[in-house]
Amino acid sequence: MKHWMPLLAAVLAFSACCQAPAGSPAVVAHRGYWKCEGGAQNSISSLSNAAAIKVWGSEFDVWMTTDDTLVVNHDAKFNKILLKDAKYADFKNMPLDNGELMSTLDEYLAKGLEYPELEMVFEIKTYRDGMDSVYEARVVPAVIAAVKKYGLEKRTTFIAFSLTVCEQVAKLMPENTVQYLNGDLSPKEVYEHGINGIDYHYSCFQQHPEWVKEAHDLGMSVNCWTVNAPSVIREMIDLGVDQITTNEPTLVQKIIGGKSGCCKKSCCQ
Repeated sequence: MKHWMPLLAAVLAFSACCQAPAGSPAVVAHRGYWKCEGGAQNSISSLSNAAAIKVWGSEFDVWMTTDDTLVVNHDAKFNKILLKDAKYADFKNMPLDNGELMSTLDEYLAKGLEYPELEMVFEIKTYRDGMDSVYEARVVPAVIAAVKKYGLEKRTTFIAFSLTVCEQVAKLMPENTVQYLNGDLSPKEVYEHGINGIDYHYSCFQQHPEWVKEAHDLGMSVNCWTVNAPSVIREMIDLGVDQITTNEPTLVQKIIGGKSGCCKKSCCQ
């Protein structure tokens, strides 16, 4: 590990001097910050790395198994095992790409407690909206109970592709930000479902740039995913989105800093 420590030190120095100026979008590390030595998406280390580079939030994805275990993983399948139809014991000893084991939500949130400045951007994974209502009815109260168990209500943002899940979370957690991911509804339509945020693919905002202002006029938050290209990062900044979700969090930090003139050449080259 020693050979990459100077690189990590440089990244941390870069982050420290490139904090977003007031009014700039907050940076969300997509599946944590995993594009570094020993990284793996949705791993405990990716959460720690996200905190280390001082992003606003770290996004992660959660499934529930048949024996009611909540686990952190993006894809519906892990090593060809369909997570929602499996027991935790069926895959709990299978390693991630970096050798870590897949974490349970309990393990992940417990680690999150160590980083009080980091927003936990919690995606509740489902299949097609409304097509598995039994699963959705089980997973929503379980994830909310877990967040409350660790006292993380005040720094958790919920996101989901399922409109039904977003509605349920918004009713149970009215003080929290809940962002709908699917991109098929205008902000007004989402707002009418009692949901106070949108988190759409950047192409939705390229097609409907007016949606950012429409959402803000309704008091809604606006996130966008997954924004990695410099030109698109700048485009989303200029549109005035509240958060940018990215696989390149240090690049977004650099561009935000560069636009504000806050970065010194010594740490931002």
